[in-house]
Amino acid sequence: MSNTWVLFDLDGTLTRSEEGIWNCAKYAAAKMGYPEPDAATLRKFIGPPLSWSFQNLLGMTPEEAARAQKYYRERYTTAGMYENRVYPGIRRVLRTLRSQGMQLGVVTGKPAYPTSKILEYFGLSRWFSTVVCATDGHAEKEALIARALPEDHGEVWMVGDRCFDMDGGVKAGVHTLGVLYGYGSEEELREAGAEKIARTPRDILSQLCPQAQGSRGFFVSMEGLDGSGKGTQLELLADLLDRFGFEVQRSREPGGSPIGEKIRDVLLDPANREMTAETEAMLYAASRAQHVREVIRPAVAEGRLLLCDRFADSSIAYQGGGRELGVDAVLDINRPAIDGTWPDVTIYLDIDHRRALARRVAASEPDRMEQEAESFHARVEAAYHELISRDPERFVTVNAEQSREEIAEEIRRRVLPRLMEAEN
Repeated sequence: MSNTWVLFDLDGTLTRSEEGIWNCAKYAAAKMGYPEPDAATLRKFIGPPLSWSFQNLLGMTPEEAARAQKYYRERYTTAGMYENRVYPGIRRVLRTLRSQGMQLGVVTGKPAYPTSKILEYFGLSRWFSTVVCATDGHAEKEALIARALPEDHGEVWMVGDRCFDMDGGVKAGVHTLGVLYGYGSEEELREAGAEKIARTPRDILSQLCPQAQGSRGFFVSMEGLDGSGKGTQLELLADLLDRFGFEVQRSREPGGSPIGEKIRDVLLDPANREMTAETEAMLYAASRAQHVREVIRPAVAEGRLLLCDRFADSSIAYQGGGRELGVDAVLDINRPAIDGTWPDVTIYLDIDHRRALARRVAASEPDRMEQEAESFHARVEAAYHELISRDPERFVTVNAEQSREEIAEEIRRRVLPRLMEAEN
């Protein structure tokens, strides 16, 4: 299939770009002295060339539209192009198509500079053999498609979300696949000549290579002492990964499955103070065994990114260190539960146990584990550090005594490149 080409539109097909486009359209309208466009009008800015939109949607003259484009791009090239989201599942689509030997390209009415920056910023550029953009205001899809293809090309599919993509594909003499998760309707796409329809990014694969084995996903866990800010950073990381097009599935331990959640209630109930350390360790392992088999493995096999609030490292630190059962003893208890399923990356929020505990107690009523003495939490912290020293390649240790924004930025800077590298 090395001679098969799949050409993608950008806005509404690879990326959900309305946030940046709408902000820039409003900025340009204000600069031109026009009223702010309403939501219905702004939605129509997705897909068509800018000059067409300013003239046909806002009623500008060609000369005014040319000036409005300059204002639009003034903001877009500095901020708007990063106000963007890769559709969840697109990364898997591109990885799988490339693994099947297909050649991929982008054909877009956007200028070259923002297009290249967007593809580079979101880590998509490495999958494309060609990227063809509008030049000198000419953004007709038929011409862009012709420029994208070598003379000896084989089968070609144009994938897009608007009538301009389908019409251009028909005129260029290539196959057309319309996507409904973007900005066009099924009626619009079919009337413009769509041969096939994809309702989700995953449907692109079922339409173009139904027999292909989808690429594996990822397992990412986040660890830290109670009060380390883990809950906040999990929310920020989930949003970041979603913005970059990973299909994020959230889970937690103990719990994560119906059976696991029942075990969680027993483990964290402050009334169960007589629970022995051995019972506690085995209950955590039992919850984990169910979680691994019912949730984690299926999610990763389906190409999703399973983002988990704690995993086995917590048991080893809290029961092995805090309860003094021993790191290796608790690791042995968990081996059959885990059965080799370890995270691809584990983020550890590193903070002094005294400061973490003070934060946690100030936030809300502590649970059974959080009510333990300060010495307990000191042993937990020491056990975490021992685990990191044993497996430094898996752990990303982040200074959790920074500001919330600084912590999130360090996680972004250190975790995203690792995940993208693993996609190759």
